[in-house]
Amino acid sequence: MIPRIYTDETAARRHLEALQWPDGPTCPHCGNADAKRIVKLKGKSTRPGVLKCYECQKPFSVTVGTVYERSHIPLHKWIYATHLLTSSKKGISTHQLSRMLQLTYKSAWFLSHRIREAMKPGRNTPPLGGEGKIVEADETYSGQTEERPTKTTKGNKFTKRGRGGPSGKRAVLALVERGGKVRSFHLKHATADSVSDALYRNVARRSTLHTDESRLYTMVGKEFGEHETVTHSKKEYVRGDIHTNTVEGFFSIFKRGMKGIYQHCGEAHLHRYLAEYDFRYNYRIALGYNDTERADQALRGIRGKRLTYRRPSEAAHA
Repeated sequence: MIPRIYTDETAARRHLEALQWPDGPTCPHCGNADAKRIVKLKGKSTRPGVLKCYECQKPFSVTVGTVYERSHIPLHKWIYATHLLTSSKKGISTHQLSRMLQLTYKSAWFLSHRIREAMKPGRNTPPLGGEGKIVEADETYSGQTEERPTKTTKGNKFTKRGRGGPSGKRAVLALVERGGKVRSFHLKHATADSVSDALYRNVARRSTLHTDESRLYTMVGKEFGEHETVTHSKKEYVRGDIHTNTVEGFFSIFKRGMKGIYQHCGEAHLHRYLAEYDFRYNYRIALGYNDTERADQALRGIRGKRLTYRRPSEAAHA
């Protein structure tokens, strides 16, 4: 049986209110949480679920201050779309969402990007790793950059054989705590400086860092508790417990999804797709989350985030 929250507007609103306001309504305008100073508005011309705060004299509902705000799409379709996007391991295409939710392609596309915005982690998220923990780091390349490169990543001119290597490709860096969570970033250029900056800001210094033999990690590796490498160029992939197989497993899911499901992604939106794959990995079954709990976690993340259709794309670089 399909849960009512996916088919009934009232059930969907109550479900969202229970997740957003576990201790009762809180005014998004002034922060008032006094139940005696918040009342439910009634009347034929009042939308269901509208409350009024008598501290600031402003009306609000559970969607105010969230990525759902000012949307004309029924709330139960938002809840259902969130479930579909969080429970599909490699993602779900906008055309499929459009057919299942009976929305236009444009509405389904924007809806999915709003949900990806809700999947982004909060600002106060603690760093990965720590003493006694292993963090694997690796970079990959996904699609062509929108600007045609004139030089290699080292600043040299291209040879007569043509453009090769990573130049002109979108760089993605992923940091995975073994047995834990992942954080991935779209880098404008994968250089020692940009990789070092991402590691400094997202990994605890006492962590053990595992990478391949890339020179991107040579200097920054000295700043962590330990730095172990495997030499892929010599076909060395595992040495005891030293490997980068975890982060490469994450990349395999990401690439299969981007090529098989989404097929094309504008560079300005790549950071949101990365947030989507990070979210599903961070709330996977191995960490104790089923599909329902994963969707509820995404619904809790909608507050304090806005994404409007006409706003220029956010910077996508780490």
